[in-house]
Amino acid sequence: MKNSLGRMLPETVAGFGAVKPFAGAFATTPSGVRKAPRQKTVLPKANKLVDNLEEVFRRIPVRDGMTLSFHHHFRNGDGVVNQVLAVAAKLGLRDLTIALSSVFPVHAPMVELMKSGVVTGLDTDYMSGPVAEAVSQGVLAKPVIFRTHGGRARAIECGDLAVDVAFIAAPAADDYGNINGVQGETACGSLGYAFPDAEYAEVVVAVTDNLQPYPLHPISISQERVDYVVVVDKIGDPKGIVSGTTQITKDPVGLKIAANAAKVIQAAGLIRDGFSFQTGAGGASLATAHFVRKMMKAANVTGSFALGGITGYLVSMLEEGLFRNLIDVQGFDLEAIRSIRDNPRHLEVGAGMYASPFNAGCAVNKLDVVILGATEIDTAFNVNVVTGSDGKIMGGSGGHSDAAAGASVTIVVANLLRGRLPIIVDNVLTVTTPGETVDVLVTERGIAVNPLRPELKEKLVTAGLPVRDIAELKALAEKMAGAPKAPPQGEKIVALVEYRDGTIIDVVRQYKACE
Repeated sequence: MKNSLGRMLPETVAGFGAVKPFAGAFATTPSGVRKAPRQKTVLPKANKLVDNLEEVFRRIPVRDGMTLSFHHHFRNGDGVVNQVLAVAAKLGLRDLTIALSSVFPVHAPMVELMKSGVVTGLDTDYMSGPVAEAVSQGVLAKPVIFRTHGGRARAIECGDLAVDVAFIAAPAADDYGNINGVQGETACGSLGYAFPDAEYAEVVVAVTDNLQPYPLHPISISQERVDYVVVVDKIGDPKGIVSGTTQITKDPVGLKIAANAAKVIQAAGLIRDGFSFQTGAGGASLATAHFVRKMMKAANVTGSFALGGITGYLVSMLEEGLFRNLIDVQGFDLEAIRSIRDNPRHLEVGAGMYASPFNAGCAVNKLDVVILGATEIDTAFNVNVVTGSDGKIMGGSGGHSDAAAGASVTIVVANLLRGRLPIIVDNVLTVTTPGETVDVLVTERGIAVNPLRPELKEKLVTAGLPVRDIAELKALAEKMAGAPKAPPQGEKIVALVEYRDGTIIDVVRQYKACE
């Protein structure tokens, strides 16, 4: 069958079940109810502290076929996932599903557990490194489910992703289960991606290397939702968790793209009081924030909020009075951690408030502008951030599709050529974000506006910006580098790409090396 984008989908997939095809960014509405874990009681003087992870496994008990969840705020410095899975393997457990909000190279030991049958399912929002390589080659028994950050929160809340045990890496915790992410050597800032897990998992385990006296202050996740506390020697490597500072690109091409992206925002009339903004932690994204900052100062405006993954650059804009608030689901550097710890106008929120499409309103819906990247974009403005030009998995939506759907203006910034290949194609290999939610593509050779936004195109042309048809930019890129060839693919479906509403927007097939 075909979904509304014309992507061919099977009606059912082994290890997943019936496929509900994507019908449009806002076509699917909720029909279920919130699911809830069982009620519990803890008697006075009861002790939640457990000596080690193996003992926690026995007390719960963790059984074959369960779903274990983890957050990714420790990124490539995470030490909890591997420790927990090593215990699972030691105890001879099988057929586990791992619901890890993002997978990084540090999680390479999971590959052997996939091969041995300890792990047979993976549910994630992003994937890179050896696990992504192995999944691309068909190692995992069941297809991976790629969700968005908001879609993961929705899936946990409604029971589509039922978590048996949530293991929450806690930079600081007390003996009764209060947790925060702003204290200790492994401080990561916001714990927002762990909020749904803590709220809806049947059992919640805090894993910490920094046990503090009761009551911990401040509290991000409270004792009400935490069943066990385990102290281990080390939960992560600070060097892989956050950087000292995130840096603006110095590349002249990247700076040109960023300057033009800021001009798009200005020409759209959005540099005004109450302006709201989201951008990533990459060099070009930060450069866009740099140019926006100058425009806001020149216009003497105060924005409402900046959203998403927070960097020191956005913190400085908050402290300069350019934004009234930061809404933080994930911190990227030490300044972001300091700010969320000390500044009451720096707000910690969960993934549901950030981006879930099925609640009474998420923060992305209040965005004026979001700046996003792309691996590929096609002439219908569909964006791929899941697979590379070779067909291998190398990323995931994260908050890409969520923010694109919510923002009034969604801007994709990208070099016209990526790795000597044109970024614009007739049809992206894997649709991650539908073109109906993408408004503008900014490259170093010109700016393309989605035909669905003629009024925006008129504003950019009037402002004298270098607006070109996306097909014209595509032809220019192909003249420079030639037309790219679609990579060969196998038949096996190794991943399902779920849109934020729970429908399937595309599939990823097994990587097949070029002969």
